[in-house]
Amino acid sequence: MSQIPKLLIVAGVILVVIGLIWQVGGRFFNLGRLPGDIVIEKENFKFYFPVVTSIVISVVLSLILYLIRLFR
Repeated sequence: MSQIPKLLIVAGVILVVIGLIWQVGGRFFNLGRLPGDIVIEKENFKFYFPVVTSIVISVVLSLILYLIRLFR
């Protein structure tokens, strides 16, 4: 099997695991509602932009990828 199908399978499994952790761990980790996230609510309109959540996810993924590259 070539590298691309293996990469897609691994990426899919990782996304499923992250989704399950997010679903189950949502009670413990308040990752979608951190202070600094922008929420604008009006009568028939709700705008949500997760600024701080995006930064936290970016930092965590950068650290994980750095560690993977370091031990490779």
